[in-house]
Amino acid sequence: MKLFNTLTRYKEDFKPMVEGHVKMYACGPTVYNYFHLGNARPFVTFDTLRRYLEYRGYEVEFCQNFTDIDDKMIKRANDEGITIGELADRFIGEYYVDADGLNVKRPTYQPRATESMDAILALVQALMDKGIAYIIEGDGVYYDVTKFEGYGKLSHYNLDELVAGGGERKASYEGKKNPGDFAIWKFKKEGEPYWDSPWGEGRPGWHIECSAMIKKHLGDTIDIHGGGQDLIFPHHENEIAQSEAANGCTFANYWVHNAFVNVDGEKMSKSLGNFFTIRDIVEHFPYPVIRFFILSGHYRMPINFSDELLRSAQNGLTRITTCINNLKFILDSNPASTTNATADEQELIDAVNKAGEDFITCMDDDLNTADAITAIFNLVRAANAAVTKNVPATALKLAYDKLIELTDVLGIDTTVEEDGIPQEVMDMVNQRVEAKKAKNYALADELRNKVLEMGYTIKDTANGPQVEKA
Repeated sequence: MKLFNTLTRYKEDFKPMVEGHVKMYACGPTVYNYFHLGNARPFVTFDTLRRYLEYRGYEVEFCQNFTDIDDKMIKRANDEGITIGELADRFIGEYYVDADGLNVKRPTYQPRATESMDAILALVQALMDKGIAYIIEGDGVYYDVTKFEGYGKLSHYNLDELVAGGGERKASYEGKKNPGDFAIWKFKKEGEPYWDSPWGEGRPGWHIECSAMIKKHLGDTIDIHGGGQDLIFPHHENEIAQSEAANGCTFANYWVHNAFVNVDGEKMSKSLGNFFTIRDIVEHFPYPVIRFFILSGHYRMPINFSDELLRSAQNGLTRITTCINNLKFILDSNPASTTNATADEQELIDAVNKAGEDFITCMDDDLNTADAITAIFNLVRAANAAVTKNVPATALKLAYDKLIELTDVLGIDTTVEEDGIPQEVMDMVNQRVEAKKAKNYALADELRNKVLEMGYTIKDTANGPQVEKA
């Protein structure tokens, strides 16, 4: 498998530190609001990477954090007159509603920053002991970026050209040794939560939180670090500087970043006010459609948000689910087909094998989910053709199983509700069968219309009537 490494700017062969085992981290949400489509893209992307690595036989330790202490958290909690803990609990719960809806698997570890304070303090202390961090009285503990020789290697910025970095660009530089120095521990202010530390009561800086949680749960060096491209600088750059300076070793071997979701050519973000939360979108499009939409583009390419493109994704997903549903119906109706093998059967078997091979080739090429979905569509086309040719059930079962297998790797939910068709509807379906046998076509049409009025359609097949929700 090859992955594009932001650090080297090359597509590289992926080789984990320990054969068969992958340590991976992706930055999680700041839990002060519902997450939007731009936030969802990395959640889905790195969940898919994890799923694919597991599909290929790797054991994956995946860590994704919750940022539950920062300026936005404090402001909203104060505005609502609640604690940041109460705010975090609420929106972590809401996160899981949407993440579960998007079929995002639970990470191996999902720590909160506020529950990782011992690890954070230990990392700050290590940087102080090495003379890389310093105290600004009344302000906090700062990281001296000139003490780390590799600063800028991820973002490929020249330190001399950084007028102000580290997320502190709007702050006063008074007391800083360099404009780009950033806070790793902030002394307490009125109305803010705080924790005890050897340097004074306060709270952690944003960047130190991820470095500490990675070290605690995955160790000093990890295989893959992921996130949105907006995190390359300053967040991920500062994570490298902190972790490598404190630990004396490489922090992450592969840096993987997804591109933005755009609205009218601009990045979707809360600061621009052009964002659509997943909770808003799901009122119009189901969760599986949203996930399918995200995966329909390569993760390193921007994707544009529009109702039209979501409708297109919905139509594409429907093609896949309809094929799977039809195959399942046929197999359930006639699972023991004894039709002799034909050239059509071999053609479908070849299509199944090719779809599997093409899927792996695409996914091995820097997680190319867009082309992997094309491989699935090719199998759908072949399976639909095979159904019309009455191909034996044994071959149809191979196609069905492969479609379930590949869509599951992508985390695309193709399940179709099997239960819940009212008995009254099924009674009319059976009456219609008898009416057709008696050549009472007027009654058959009348029963079909009544079933349709109740929200169901009847599809006549060689294996009997197939009933679906309209």
